[in-house]
Amino acid sequence: MKSTFHGLETARRAMMTQQYALHTTGHNIANANTPGYTRQRVNFTQTEPYPNVGMNRPMLPGHLGTGVKAGSIQRVREHFLDVQFRNENNKVGYYGTKYEALTRMEDILNEPSEQGLASLIDQFWGAMQDLSGDPEDTGARVVARSRAEEIANTFNYLHSSLSTVQDDYKAEIDVTIKGMNSLLSQLNDVNQQIRSAEPHGYVPNDLYDEQDRILDQLSQIIDIEVKREPSGGKPNPVAEGAVTVIIKGVTDDDGEPIKLVDGTDGNALLLFHEKAEMDNGVFSTFNLVHPDDVEKETLGDEDKTAQIGYSVLPRGELKALVEAFGYDENKGLYPEMLANLNELAKQFAKEVNEIHSIGFTLPALNGEVKLGEKFFEFNANNPAASLAVANNIKESTDNIAAASVNTAALKDDVRVRYLELINKNPKSEANYEELREILGDDASFISGMDKAFAGDGSNALRLSNMKNTLLTFFEDGKSQTANIMSFYQGVIGGMAVKTQEAGRMLGSSEGLRSNVEFNRQAVSNVSLDEEMTMMIQFQHAYNAAARNITMVDEMLDRIINGMGVVGR
Repeated sequence: MKSTFHGLETARRAMMTQQYALHTTGHNIANANTPGYTRQRVNFTQTEPYPNVGMNRPMLPGHLGTGVKAGSIQRVREHFLDVQFRNENNKVGYYGTKYEALTRMEDILNEPSEQGLASLIDQFWGAMQDLSGDPEDTGARVVARSRAEEIANTFNYLHSSLSTVQDDYKAEIDVTIKGMNSLLSQLNDVNQQIRSAEPHGYVPNDLYDEQDRILDQLSQIIDIEVKREPSGGKPNPVAEGAVTVIIKGVTDDDGEPIKLVDGTDGNALLLFHEKAEMDNGVFSTFNLVHPDDVEKETLGDEDKTAQIGYSVLPRGELKALVEAFGYDENKGLYPEMLANLNELAKQFAKEVNEIHSIGFTLPALNGEVKLGEKFFEFNANNPAASLAVANNIKESTDNIAAASVNTAALKDDVRVRYLELINKNPKSEANYEELREILGDDASFISGMDKAFAGDGSNALRLSNMKNTLLTFFEDGKSQTANIMSFYQGVIGGMAVKTQEAGRMLGSSEGLRSNVEFNRQAVSNVSLDEEMTMMIQFQHAYNAAARNITMVDEMLDRIINGMGVVGR
């Protein structure tokens, strides 16, 4: 037989459940501006009806409801949108970092502009052409030397600036690895807390929010795959579980996926070793280790749990940083640009020296002329950083070999060979060497005749026309034939195309991420209008339950105090 106080208990349950809902609504409103917060809802569940199924159940017309209870408090979140957001967030991290690296490179090279290297080289050609018109003019010679010094200084500046930014990216890689390791450790701690709470039936929504916040940040650094792991014990049906984080698309030597965080085991955590292995000044391998080994300066083979080559590192901010700094035998944005700059400086200085060395200087006081020496000096291992105007040119502009040989002073057979060599285009190193041997040998000249004339500027003109000379350049291990400006324009053009492509991909990824984030926020974000509406709804339900208690109380009062008084 049902209790006389059945109605009171039903109304009490209603009041308590609506109160839970009001408290949850208040919690949502309080966190309306909290980053990463997901709105929550109380899942209303009917309590067990009366009577229960059994042979001794009372005969009633049907099951009598006993009220409502708060089954659980659950986050309102769509995990499919989380996966979409993290995919796009990963692309934004990669292309954003790559675009920034390329724009910084563009700012350093500053092309096209009047202060750029291309303009200075053009001015050098112009100065040589002016010198060819009046080779005895000291002003023209000083201008030619000054233009050469400007080119050398610009090569030095560009190399130094690019190298400095490259070093900055190495430091940024170290900072990013430390930040990523910190996030992995935090996520592992959150997993442990979730595994401790869920088996007892709790639904730790705030921990789930922290979990998703960390995963969002990780997804920007490296491409990850997330798998939910159910807890043991008696978890609530809406419990979301801990997470296992896997590096997407990368396996270990056994072909197994590499788990950074294992949601089933609190001790299964791998961190990126902060002292990455390098080869020839660029990164080669990432080592993944247990937390106890992450602080070690050097690792033995027994300490390395897994390795990832930089060439197969998955997409993300970290990969873009590595591509900017350099990896695997000088591959990468800045190593390749520095290599191209060195190649340009080397071929430019080398060809200028070759042409300058087959000309003659201004006559000394005794009328003697000398064969030209090096115009530029440089270290073959790092031409752009070491390029400088040769000391003999710095000491005196008279040493600029603007004049060509007086062919009339050459012996007939020598003159024929000289003209044959000088008219070849392009000339090989062997050709220039033979020309220097001819011009440096007194036996090649007719005795008593001038080897060169002060008023001759044909060798300076030859230096000016060098802008059209085809040279052999080596880029990325491949040779190509081009003149100085064509090669440099190709390098700048390639960089511009990469920058444009990275900017386009960044804009597209940001647009997609914004759309996904809008949809995600539409599901999970706190809407004050909606919360106020829900508050009114729960408040009316609470008031109605309270009125129901008053009504039952009046009924019981009538039964207790109003019945059985006849005949008193």
